[in-house]
Amino acid sequence: MLMKKKAKEPFVPAAKRETVRHEILALLKKRELSAKEISSEIRISEADVLENLEHIRLMMRKENTQILITPASCKKCGFVFVKRNRLTKPGKCPVCRSEQIHEPRFFINPPRFDSQKK
Repeated sequence: MLMKKKAKEPFVPAAKRETVRHEILALLKKRELSAKEISSEIRISEADVLENLEHIRLMMRKENTQILITPASCKKCGFVFVKRNRLTKPGKCPVCRSEQIHEPRFFINPPRFDSQKK
């Protein structure tokens, strides 16, 4: 019994999209977002967003830009986590022990160029 060979369809590569970090950068240049909001926009996990934000923060040190972080704050007493270096949301407020915390929010500040430089 002879079987007909089916003609192979040509390989079509998947549409190229920007890297996740480039997508995060583009979002943060437009508006201030939390890790949860970035996660829902790009459709990756919140943990992956935070990991990528760490890399972006390190990358920004080399450039003349920076990630501005609006620190997390307690919804109950208003305590602001100013000295916190981690990008994750804190678990509890150290003052009132409440677990109702506003997430930190991120924004990318455009580079500044000195017009006085010659």
